[in-house]
Amino acid sequence: MKRFLIAGFALTMAGAFSAMAANEQVIIETDSLGMVLSVGDNGRLYQSYFGKKLMNPSDYKSLTGGREVYLTNGMEDYFEPALHVNHADGNASSLLKYQGHTVTHIPGGKETVVTLVDPAYGDEVKLKYKSYDKENIFTSSTEITNGSNKPIELEKFASSMLHFDAPEYYLTEYSGEWAAEVKPHTQPLYYGKKEVDTKLGARANMFVSPFFQLGLGAPAEENSGDVLVGTLGWTGNFRFCFEVDNRGKLRVISGINPYFSKRTLKKGETFTTPEFIYTLSSNGNGEASRNFHDWARRYRVKDGMGDRMTLLNNWEATYFDFDEEKLKKLIGDAKELGVDMFLLDDGWFANKYPRSSDNAGLGDWDETTNKLPNGIGALTAEAKKQGVKFGLWIEPEMVNPKSELYEKHKDWVITLPNRDEYYFRNQLVLDLANPKVQDYVFSIVDNLMTKYPDIAFFKWDCNSPITNIWSNYLDKNQQHLYVDYVKGLYNVLDRIAAKYPNLPMMLCSGGGGRTDYEGLRYFTEMWPSDNTDPVERLFIQWGYSQVFPTKVQCAHVTTWNKDASVKFRVNTAMMGKLGFDINMHDLTPDELAYCKRSIQDYNALRPVILDGDQYRLVSPHSGNHASTEFVSKNRDKAVLFAFDVYPRYDEILHNVVLKGLNPKATYEVEEINRADGSKGEVKSYSGDYLMKVGLPVFSTSKLSSRVYTLTAK
Repeated sequence: MKRFLIAGFALTMAGAFSAMAANEQVIIETDSLGMVLSVGDNGRLYQSYFGKKLMNPSDYKSLTGGREVYLTNGMEDYFEPALHVNHADGNASSLLKYQGHTVTHIPGGKETVVTLVDPAYGDEVKLKYKSYDKENIFTSSTEITNGSNKPIELEKFASSMLHFDAPEYYLTEYSGEWAAEVKPHTQPLYYGKKEVDTKLGARANMFVSPFFQLGLGAPAEENSGDVLVGTLGWTGNFRFCFEVDNRGKLRVISGINPYFSKRTLKKGETFTTPEFIYTLSSNGNGEASRNFHDWARRYRVKDGMGDRMTLLNNWEATYFDFDEEKLKKLIGDAKELGVDMFLLDDGWFANKYPRSSDNAGLGDWDETTNKLPNGIGALTAEAKKQGVKFGLWIEPEMVNPKSELYEKHKDWVITLPNRDEYYFRNQLVLDLANPKVQDYVFSIVDNLMTKYPDIAFFKWDCNSPITNIWSNYLDKNQQHLYVDYVKGLYNVLDRIAAKYPNLPMMLCSGGGGRTDYEGLRYFTEMWPSDNTDPVERLFIQWGYSQVFPTKVQCAHVTTWNKDASVKFRVNTAMMGKLGFDINMHDLTPDELAYCKRSIQDYNALRPVILDGDQYRLVSPHSGNHASTEFVSKNRDKAVLFAFDVYPRYDEILHNVVLKGLNPKATYEVEEINRADGSKGEVKSYSGDYLMKVGLPVFSTSKLSSRVYTLTAK
């Protein structure tokens, strides 16, 4: 990896500053990476270095100057600022001088907090960096405090600003739409700005995912190239701004989207930005992904080092058409299949306006009596009898206009007071900026858990972005709505986590509308897409794996794409947190027997799949095949998946070269999970051979798949 050293400005600024601090350095390191922040003679703080960790610590002293680490509006800089403050006297400028820094230990690393102060107004900015040693992950966030006597207005308030100086820059962002999430698009960056952002409020990631890859010097490849990979931990509107200046230097600004989100801070009030989470890799996107996966499991995802439950969902078997007896039979199907849990999806609630379609009932969370005369309790009892767990779908942030909640509490709904309402999916969003609404949303989970303590899982959905942007609660501070909505959601989730700390939940949002690392503090997993076509899921799971581990990606076997065999559908889903959303009685006896065996195979393999190192070997974007490998941390076990999607007639096939193995070990390789239940021939190869020569695992059979285990002798 090149070092990304930025030439700085030597400007002398007036204001209070200790001469002893001049030329002081703040050095932030992981096992492999180093960042150097230098205090200039003018008292301002500069990013002097961000790259590979230097072997000799004294060499850092040679790194001086750079670009100001948190550039502000209204001074001598001509490009996009990280901070824009409007003061009460009309002055829109800020100047930040270094006051000091502290370093404390956190699990897995250190937290460095750098304090900057505006000498004219007293505004304080704390730059908070967390560095995780083994994972080589950094996080950056900012605390901004109004130090003046009158209110100030935050117009822009980034979580992070990073500077780079490379010959070329190549940005890859992941955008799409419902059922077509995380499509990668790579483009070079030239002079000017490129922004990747969202303005949807809730279901904020519906069109674009909150992460990117930035190739430095050349486009990043899977296993080579210098790359910055970053994501924002925020379940709401975000913005990544990439600006190349007149000298070819790049600034990357990450944080909450400032669109319609100005913040008014009273005297002494503090606003804290979400964390920007990032890593640098000199070995391409694959290494960066594994950094993120390890960090997420250890330090961020709820129960990140724990197991996950396989499940059977009723949705494709019944949709809204079910009753107690039908559900009890499906619970029996879950037992027969061998999964851990039965999940009851949408359609179980509301009475005045029963939930028989998506146009009514949201907000009214009592069981529909003619469907479930004995309530959820009859189902949890049946699940306990069958020896499986019971999970339940909810969408607590939303309301249908056709509901009792809407009739009683329209003031709780985000909707304009003087215009016709606009509905997305026949629904509106509750105003979580309002503490009374927060209490109500918390009570949905709390009441269900109090009444039915055997509920073992919630699928928490969020199917609408915020429309009709107006809060009855905020009154004149309407620009606070987008941010306060997310803060209100976190307040609810904090209360749930405090009272039910071991309750697993799925983060769902009409598919991939919520896929962020702050949300995953509260959720054990996420729903990547409503598109469960196994071919499309190869692409979708490939995209999310750039930043998110397999453990958090729910992958279900459904009836989408009936041209694909059950085996192909199952094998695709095995590369995630496996579930079934299918009517088991539509399967042939052989298909059902195969699914049962597959659950057993998956249970044996899931420690490697969910907690091992993931290697993306052959991309579905690159041709007619795809292959992914998972390797245990001690490298004694690996699982290899191979998929033939739409190979060409008489196509020339090439070996798949494996990664991450012990070159000195001998591995027994066996094809498992065959459709007919037969065992494959066991062959032995050295790890060195497998990582240099590889295996012939592809075929010319359309929509076919194979699974191999590798076991070190």
